[in-house]
Amino acid sequence: MHKLLLLLVVAGFAACQPAPPSGQDATKPAPASTVIKNESLEDLLARQPQDMQARYIYRHPRETLEFFEVGPGMTVVEALPGGGWYSKLLLPYLGSEGHLIGADYAIEMFPLFGFFSEEFVEGKKTWIADWTADAEEWRDAGSAPVSAFVFGSMPDDIAGTADRVLFIRALHNLNRFENEGAYLTSALADAYRALKPGGILGIVQHRAREDRPDDWSIGDHGYLKQSLVIDAVTKAGFEFIADNDLNANPKDQPGDDDVVWRLPPTLQSSRDSNDGLRARMEAIGESNRMTLKFRKPL
Repeated sequence: MHKLLLLLVVAGFAACQPAPPSGQDATKPAPASTVIKNESLEDLLARQPQDMQARYIYRHPRETLEFFEVGPGMTVVEALPGGGWYSKLLLPYLGSEGHLIGADYAIEMFPLFGFFSEEFVEGKKTWIADWTADAEEWRDAGSAPVSAFVFGSMPDDIAGTADRVLFIRALHNLNRFENEGAYLTSALADAYRALKPGGILGIVQHRAREDRPDDWSIGDHGYLKQSLVIDAVTKAGFEFIADNDLNANPKDQPGDDDVVWRLPPTLQSSRDSNDGLRARMEAIGESNRMTLKFRKPL
């Protein structure tokens, strides 16, 4: 059952592309008339589609980006950008002087889920070009250029160029398969190498209560303990700076058989329910999340 639920979460992941020095043109402009210049983050958020704005109450994008000290002109690595919920905000906010770099799971990780077809896994080999092409459609002439890479295979020319690395709801499967291929360790090592000295690593992650069993909170339910995350990230060389409860939701109290994807927006277990389950899940809202800030030492 958990495999089927996890499929919905990871099946939408898109792909990543090496940085501009790889030779690809990642700066195709739109007509200048489409550009909105000098736009504040607040104004940018206000003009997003209504279905996206409906998530602000749970995802707090303005407060989250401000907590991570993200600003125009920065180079930002976004882990698992997928369909671009945050990418579509970051591209215009970073602006033409910035740079957005997507980062996806290592290709070797996908067969470990056990339910992806050979065709899907084979398609991941072009994830870099595919995601970059998708992201080009989200840009205008005032947006940041885009590029990407795959964790475990980060190009050397990205090292030391990033101002921020963001893992937003992106750690649970890396930790789930840590014993099979050190995937969390490898991703954090890439994050550390990508950042400039003093650069910030920002994490938003579904949070398990500290009293949950360790074997329940390794990631296959979608949740991780905050203590586990802090321990893993500091072992990777980062300094822990601060936590923030801005994305906390105390209504989310999962039981032994619950996975994070029972909740909005996925609503896997209740999408077609007629017994009130969907209403109860919607009343809970999106998951309880930790929001953590780390720094690469100077």
